[in-house]
Amino acid sequence: KKLLVDLIRARMPLELQSVADAMKNATDEHLKEMRRQVAEAGEDLGNDEVLNSVNMAFHRQIAIASGNSVLVQILDVLRELFTEEQRVILNIFGSRERDHREHVAILEALEQRNESLGVKRMKTHLEGVQNAVERWDPEDHPV
Repeated sequence: KKLLVDLIRARMPLELQSVADAMKNATDEHLKEMRRQVAEAGEDLGNDEVLNSVNMAFHRQIAIASGNSVLVQILDVLRELFTEEQRVILNIFGSRERDHREHVAILEALEQRNESLGVKRMKTHLEGVQNAVERWDPEDHPV
């Protein structure tokens, strides 16, 4: 449980910087790919393997759109080192619909180029994930 919380806490400043930079640097192609990913996720809410992969690709695409290659590489390392933990987090978070709505809201802020809204939505999203993990009792609800 501590490892999962640590992972989210490590991702938070990186993801917030990523979305802030993406507001300024995302191209129409970046946004088009994010829209495709969000649509694919919406079609596969019941398939954990596809959903986890697409969700992680969405976060990665934001990093790519940020224009900061170091952010992309750091987030890639975290995803590669903690692939299974990311799947566990998806199961703990529980609500696929809420997760999807939050990704859609982040994308909408990006499309509006509204930096403060995008950062706020990303922060709310990651804090919600962190709160779910902190409330999780692995004894009562193993994943």
